[in-house]
Amino acid sequence: MLDLLLIVLPVFLVVGAGYVTVWGGLFSDEGTDALMVFTQKFAIPSLLFRAISTLDLGQNFEWALLVSFYTGSLISFTLGTLGARHVFGRPWTDSVAIGFVCLFANSVLLGLPVMESAFGPGSLGPSYAIVSVHAAFCYFVGITVMETVSARGRSPLRVLITVARAMFRNSLMIGVGLGFVVNLTGLPMPEVATDAIDLMARSALPVALFGLGGVLFRYRPEGDAKVIAFICILSLMLHPAIAYGMGRYVMEISDAQLRGAVVTAAMAPGVNSYIFANMYGVARRVAASAVLIGTALTVLTASFWLYLLP
Repeated sequence: MLDLLLIVLPVFLVVGAGYVTVWGGLFSDEGTDALMVFTQKFAIPSLLFRAISTLDLGQNFEWALLVSFYTGSLISFTLGTLGARHVFGRPWTDSVAIGFVCLFANSVLLGLPVMESAFGPGSLGPSYAIVSVHAAFCYFVGITVMETVSARGRSPLRVLITVARAMFRNSLMIGVGLGFVVNLTGLPMPEVATDAIDLMARSALPVALFGLGGVLFRYRPEGDAKVIAFICILSLMLHPAIAYGMGRYVMEISDAQLRGAVVTAAMAPGVNSYIFANMYGVARRVAASAVLIGTALTVLTASFWLYLLP
């Protein structure tokens, strides 16, 4: 188990470095914001574009892999929403935001580097297949349910328009979409262009991890402790458990795909969880605290899931 902890620890040390430098005043909030804008709008979309444009879709993009992962996502979202409403007595809008925190695993900033550290760069194909539809799936589910519970008489068409606008303004989805265009059409890319995009992509994960630490410094562990614990159980234990059970015993996916599904599912809620809550002005303290505490706990829980994997 110690060896497994040492595999994931470097990823979280970079996050911790970002946290400590902002806490110590060595790096400003403005600088952190700039890093996150750069990574989320440019570097990570470049990384996803290159990964999807060169991905062997026939080998990695299999429905059984996606079913194994996203079944757990949907169940976690449903239980998170209903639990927040009926167990903790939150309003429906708060409950949907809490459900979204359980839904949106940190598949890119944590999932990819942990997967690469544990199994090497060649293991990332299944992870990229999951990531390619992750933002689209999660935002579609979250925004659709949130707009439905807060529709206030709006027509279904207006709700769908709102969902579509929110999704197609997302930089990550634009990068993924362009990657699919190049992959499926075989559109040739000039070498000078791919070299430039690769330079941008290589900066994505380390810079994003450092920036994530700076962002997490702002998220004080506030809010309802029981709700936060509930979120962490669903996100860090239930979701990967479902991915493991579905992948190994129901869908019978390969060991490589099982690793991608379980490791990605085992990641803490992503910063997008807080962004979603902030977008609607609900459950922000709980979402922020769950991101911070979940990220810290992932050091241990990810090691546990790596221990179980073949």
